[in-house]
Amino acid sequence: MNKFVNILQLLIIFPTMALTIFVGFDLPIEFLKTTGANLPFRDVIFMSFAGILLLIGARRAVRRWMGIRMVNQITRFQWNQPMNPGRIKQVNLYLYLEALLHLFVAIAMYRVSAESFFPALVLALLGIEHLVFAWVGNAGQKFRIGITSKAIVVADRDVKVVYFSGLRKVSLHQQSIFFDYIEELQMSFSLDCIAANHRAEFREVIEKNVNRDRVYFSEGFKELK
Repeated sequence: MNKFVNILQLLIIFPTMALTIFVGFDLPIEFLKTTGANLPFRDVIFMSFAGILLLIGARRAVRRWMGIRMVNQITRFQWNQPMNPGRIKQVNLYLYLEALLHLFVAIAMYRVSAESFFPALVLALLGIEHLVFAWVGNAGQKFRIGITSKAIVVADRDVKVVYFSGLRKVSLHQQSIFFDYIEELQMSFSLDCIAANHRAEFREVIEKNVNRDRVYFSEGFKELK
């Protein structure tokens, strides 16, 4: 999810930055026979880019805030534990890097051209959201992984819900747990999400919630401890 969102944002950020440079430095736009500073409807274009960036960023923000809210309703889970400290460090690194990138691009765009105010403002807000999310997630062990009778919920900088319905195979490969379903659907998450001293419990709870006649466990997963 995060990779897809980041790609979408980059696809919007690059043309926004290009427009900012053309407008800020009044560069010629040959195929339109005009210059950046004289480009018609440039305010509308900037607003459109800002709106798209806001929609993309807000969708991710809402999804992950709802995710950590859901996984922190601990009494609703059969098993629920804070995420592995090593994984949390990795999550924090990505969140801080994304925040710095958003803030840097926002400042750079606005310094080149004040007309890019709205997309720069959106990027700044998204950068701040990354920082706030990281702070909240670390302040009260909000980054967690839990299991209900119907699904596994993994919530850190992204949210993954792995349902037991339709599950056919659970396997462990290269430090990732893979869940294979009917119709060739596959989901996975990093084994590093689970603290080493809770991995046996994690496996046992999953075994209790799936039909062993229909779900195959690989030898690697059976030996998880």
